[in-house]
Amino acid sequence: MKVLIRQQPRQSDAPGIRGEVKRMEISRRGFLKGSAVGVGLSALGFDLKPAYAASSQLKIQQAREYRTVCPYCSVGCGTLAYVHGSGGLNTVKSIVHVEGDPDSPINGGTLCPKGASQMSLAIGERLQKKPLFREAGAKEWKEVDWDFAMDYFARRFKESRDRTFVEKDAEGRTVNRCEGIAWVGSATVANEDAYLIVKAMRAMGLVYIDHQARI
Repeated sequence: MKVLIRQQPRQSDAPGIRGEVKRMEISRRGFLKGSAVGVGLSALGFDLKPAYAASSQLKIQQAREYRTVCPYCSVGCGTLAYVHGSGGLNTVKSIVHVEGDPDSPINGGTLCPKGASQMSLAIGERLQKKPLFREAGAKEWKEVDWDFAMDYFARRFKESRDRTFVEKDAEGRTVNRCEGIAWVGSATVANEDAYLIVKAMRAMGLVYIDHQARI
């Protein structure tokens, strides 16, 4: 396979020179291989860096930037999520891009493979957007609204606390603890959220409080 390349005339060349035509020998396999990985044009003298830079900016133009935390593990890497849509009339908010937060002291803009794919958690086909409930003994799950789910959770929490609450231990000392409920913290909440959650659980008398980072 032969590729023709016309060399542009230099400024020092005499007027009227149209440039020299050169022939470059390249195999068909080599050309297809180079094109497949995006370096074929670079090998022919084209600079693709501006094109790559422009394409990376196109998907986040007019998008709103949100700072968040990667939900996968307990490291707490900072993430930038870009969202299109205002959420108003005839608009739906949708995440179009996720990248590491360069201002995060934890990851400095980098993300692991799982963190880089976290956008699928928001737009995945299997994502459940409503709570599911299964009656005792039933085989099928059914969709319920959030009011039902929160009310059900609150009632079951109170019932378990009332049933397992211990006011005094075997030696008659006042302990006021709940031994029938455990709480596991998450790395995706902020420090302020974690502080309020722990204070609330301690106020309920819970003693089995742990965090996913330790587990």
